[in-house]
Parts: sequence; structure tokens; C-alpha cells
Amino acid sequence: MTSAPRAADESTRDPDGEEPLPPFGEMVSQQLGGWRGLVESSIPILVFVVVNIVWDLNPALIASVGIALVIGGVRLAQKRPVRHAVNGLFGIALGALIAWRTGEARDFYLPGIIQSYIFAAALLVSAAVRQPLVGWGWSVIMAGGKSEWRQDRRLMRTFIWLTVLWAVVWILKVSAQAWLWYDKQDDLLGVARLVLGTPPYVLLALFTVAVVRRVTRDREPVVESA
Repeated sequence: MTSAPRAADESTRDPDGEEPLPPFGEMVSQQLGGWRGLVESSIPILVFVVVNIVWDLNPALIASVGIALVIGGVRLAQKRPVRHAVNGLFGIALGALIAWRTGEARDFYLPGIIQSYIFAAALLVSAAVRQPLVGWGWSVIMAGGKSEWRQDRRLMRTFIWLTVLWAVVWILKVSAQAWLWYDKQDDLLGVARLVLGTPPYVLLALFTVAVVRRVTRDREPVVESA
């Protein structure tokens, strides 16, 4: 009668089998601010795209920054966490400032493009020096800060190639946006920003959790000696 719950509980334990790991849905929800956070992060960009199409650049900038401020204000009034709202507001404001100075709607997306290339480069460097960021992310999010995977050769190799995979996907998606930016396809760039924003992150996170849990479950307890 209790075998199924016990099996389910064991499948969500960390590599040491000490504490249950959070379900994947809960992990993604916490990192992205829940479904509300996903929606709220997309609204200012969607507003900018729509207003820029039907009106002009300056009204689009004002509307996108204004809606971002409203979202942050609502969260404060409801005494909800504002970290995601503040991060989103900073990105929106920076992009709006650059677009306002240059007069080019496409420059609204430039900070996000540059940030994504920097993130991809950091991933590749971390894999090259055997400090894979995906592994450290696993430690923080899924393993309660523990980093025993660094002494496990199989897990180390797994986190290195997963980190490279994240970098490659990030480079591909941001390069598509960079090409649209270079080609001055303002409206298509806005659509690409929405489509290539959260979905790739969620799919990569799903794949990462599945791979690491499978390796953790199937591996033999072979640990390098000091």
C-alpha cells in the first residue's frame, strides 16, 4: 500500500538521499516567478510591439515602461515578491532609454541580445574550466547548496555537456534575434523575443532535470578519491 508513495518520494531525493528535492514544476515556478511572473514579464514587451505597430515609437516606449511600473506597483500593494518585477523593469527601462536615444525601435531589444550573448559565453567558459554553471545551478536550486557532484566524474561530465548544450541553444536563439535586429525587422524581432524567451528555458530545464535525475538514479557510487 505504501510502496508507490515511497518510490515517488525516493525519486525526488537529492544525490545523497537525505532531503526530498522539489518537484520540477515547483522549481520552475520559483525561478520564473510562477505563471504570473511569466505573464507579467511578457506584457511590457507585448505592449511595446502592439503600440509600436499601430502608433509610433515614443508612445510604445511610454506604454511599455508604464505597464512595467504598474505591474511592480501592484505587486508591492499586494505584498508579493518584486524581484522578478524589478529585474524586468530594469531591462525594459534600459531598452527604452537606448531606443529613445537612437530613435530606432529595434534597439529596445538590444540589451536583451547583448545579455544573452554574455550569458552564453559565461556558460562556455564555465564548462571549459570545469566549473559548469548548470552544475552550480543544480546545487543552488535542487540540492540545497550541496556540490558533491564535483567529486563524481560521471555527474561532472554530465553537467559539462549540459552546460555546453545550454550555451548552444542560447547562441542559436539570440543569433536569430540579432539577425532580425541587423535586418531592421522591428515587428518580427518583438515576436521572436516573445517566442524565444521563456519556452526554450522551460524545455532546457525539463531536459536537464530528467538527465541529471536519471544519471543520479542509475549511477554507481563511484567517487574520486582526494
